[in-house]
Amino acid sequence: MYGARIAKWDKAAEWPLTIAAILFLMSYATQIIAHPDGFVNQLCEAILWITWAIFLIDYVTRLTIAEKRWRWFYRHLLDLAIVVLPMLRPLRLMRFLTVLAIIGRGTGNVLRGRVVIYTVGATVLTIFIAALTVLDAENGAGDIKTFPDAIWWAFVTITTVGYGDFYPVTLTGRIVAVGLMIGGIALIGVVTATLASWIVERVADQTTKTAAATESQVEELRREVLELKSMIRELRSAA
Repeated sequence: MYGARIAKWDKAAEWPLTIAAILFLMSYATQIIAHPDGFVNQLCEAILWITWAIFLIDYVTRLTIAEKRWRWFYRHLLDLAIVVLPMLRPLRLMRFLTVLAIIGRGTGNVLRGRVVIYTVGATVLTIFIAALTVLDAENGAGDIKTFPDAIWWAFVTITTVGYGDFYPVTLTGRIVAVGLMIGGIALIGVVTATLASWIVERVADQTTKTAAATESQVEELRREVLELKSMIRELRSAA
């Protein structure tokens, strides 16, 4: 019952939440990259808070429709943290965890079974978000001062190359770096698992085809043996 109600809510809220997550990402990116003033900055800030309120409504709704609320609550403490803590200005970067969760929930349903497409999309999104967060966290304190520099840093970090020409110096920036490194290791694992799965499938297909061909050949030989036996009996009868 609980699973059905949650699934029904997820299906109904999937697109609104995905659109809200995209609006949040666009507004935050505008603030970090363009540094707007006046009305544009106020509009972006309003969108950030409105989308955060939408994420909060999603959390409260999911908690409300849960059959065993306390169990659901204890199992989703991280969801509570990433919804509540961003109310504090220094922790607003944690809103991106909600954005990733929402987008992941929506795209996961659409792209389930298309691991390669999903992995590439998730990697690009993670690099973009990591670049934004580290640029905001550093705020001119280190070598990462422009968005292209941040993109380059995020790319070499997630691929575990780490040239060291750019690196974060603030605590928040380093936390982002640790998360990105862990994500890079996980990405390598996903790619390796996908490649291994593809190889296994190819070998299994080839084995199936070989087995089918062998079975067909055995059946043909059986028919020929039966025909020979029939011919031998006819010859014996004629003799």
